[in-house]
Amino acid sequence: MIPIATRSAVPTFLVPNVARSARWYAEQLGFEVAGTFPKQEPWAYASVQRGGAEIMLLALAGYEKPDLRARRPEGLWDAYVRASGVARFWETVRERPFVQMPLRQQPYGDWEFEMRDPDGYVVVFGGDR
Repeated sequence: MIPIATRSAVPTFLVPNVARSARWYAEQLGFEVAGTFPKQEPWAYASVQRGGAEIMLLALAGYEKPDLRARRPEGLWDAYVRASGVARFWETVRERPFVQMPLRQQPYGDWEFEMRDPDGYVVVFGGDR
């Protein structure tokens, strides 16, 4: 096997308007817009980051993410962000309309909450309290 120093895996979300989606992550969840292409809107790509978490947004005009939640009632996630101090972050977003599942401790020990972004992606924030 060829050695490689893997650093991270980054989810990529198809969205109809990259700038709108990137601004939502920045304004609602405190992510930073770390890079865009091209530099001027309309963007074809953006990277949003918060700490060590990153999500890449890719433009696809007219794209609508299918809602598959009914096909998997146990849960359907698009990204899982591992974090320390999840309860503190929860307190900053708990009253917002995008929260899909409130903070709770799972049987496997992690504290988690789910949110659904305007494009239909479900992002879970989980880890220690």
